[in-house]
Amino acid sequence: MTQAILPSFVHANDPEWLNAARRLARERIQDIGLPTAEEEEWRYSRIDDLDLSDFTPVEAKSEHSPMWGLVDGEAIADAVATIDVVDGFVVAVDVSADVEDLVEISTDGVGAEDALGSVMTEPTDSFADMSLVLADRPIVIRIAPDAVVEGPIVVRHRVVTAGSLTATRIVVIAGQNSEATVIEAQSCDEIQAVILPVTELRVERAARLKYLVVQDLAHSVWQIGTQVSTIDADAHLVTSAVALGGYYARLRCDTRMIGKGAEGDIKAVFFGQDAQALDFRTFQTHVAPHTNSDLVFKGALDGHARSIYTGLIRIEKDAYAVEAFQTNRNIKLSEHAWAESVPNLEIENNDVQCSHASAVGPIDADQQFYLESRGVPTQVAERLVVQGFFSEIVSQMPHAGVAAAVDAELTRRLQTSEFVR
Repeated sequence: MTQAILPSFVHANDPEWLNAARRLARERIQDIGLPTAEEEEWRYSRIDDLDLSDFTPVEAKSEHSPMWGLVDGEAIADAVATIDVVDGFVVAVDVSADVEDLVEISTDGVGAEDALGSVMTEPTDSFADMSLVLADRPIVIRIAPDAVVEGPIVVRHRVVTAGSLTATRIVVIAGQNSEATVIEAQSCDEIQAVILPVTELRVERAARLKYLVVQDLAHSVWQIGTQVSTIDADAHLVTSAVALGGYYARLRCDTRMIGKGAEGDIKAVFFGQDAQALDFRTFQTHVAPHTNSDLVFKGALDGHARSIYTGLIRIEKDAYAVEAFQTNRNIKLSEHAWAESVPNLEIENNDVQCSHASAVGPIDADQQFYLESRGVPTQVAERLVVQGFFSEIVSQMPHAGVAAAVDAELTRRLQTSEFVR
């Protein structure tokens, strides 16, 4: 008999539709198995080093009172709703009375059948299936049609149980002609754990959704995350990602422009230290005509850290008058750091404007010399160059309070770097 990849794990009192979805996901995992570094999509990754038998699913809510990391206090003082999640279980939901008619939050599975999997119609890999099997009931955030939500909706995740295998499933649905900002913050105690978050973003016709995820995990943690989005006609999605933690942290970001006039802006900033590996795989898929997408991922690598970026712009045959751009730039702060950047294009229509660019190198010598020639000390000049490199992304984040907290953390890391003189 084939050994089960996942341990026996049962969620109590789930609705039958969710039980059925979990059973199918478990069967797919057993049939397909886990990926290996020999597969092209996992090339350069550390996936062969992951032994899931060292980790155990968490079966009950923790009584632990967590700290929430960067995204807390003044950074999100204007939040109109907060959802607190510990070890994958929702422990608190707070919605301001001002937005009760504009924002619906479901955490008990009721009404979630039509939402879960409405964007990620097929699992991206075995870890997405695993997330479905392990996660508590999905968190569904619905923005009412025509609603304008002034403050952010914040989901704070914290993992506190050592040796745990945890997952979350979140679906955000921005109703027609609505406008909202959703922030996810991921942090954990100084433990070893495996974390499998999956977020689906459905941006309906003429909606404007801004989404920001801040990952600030311990350097001992594995995270394999997935973010899948669909953007309908005349809708606009802005997504920003911050990756600071994890021993191995992977984010797969799939963005599909499915309606005429859809726009997607995809940005990320990352900072790797010590022996971290930060792995990004992105897909910009243009299904409809007159659609635009612009992706910019920027990162710095310190110590023996490494990054992997693989991106694909795909223009389908009926997608004409498309503009799509992809940029990945990496600064090596240490001679021991390593970065791999592989941009790709797949175009089936001639009426397009597309480009991709990537760069890996040290701090820009000309910029550093310019500052030094005006009396700026070398160590200050180096930090200013890197801060300027990051500022393009940080300044465009969809929430000023979180952007300020991220900027302060990046500055702190630069000031403590042994490789930036």
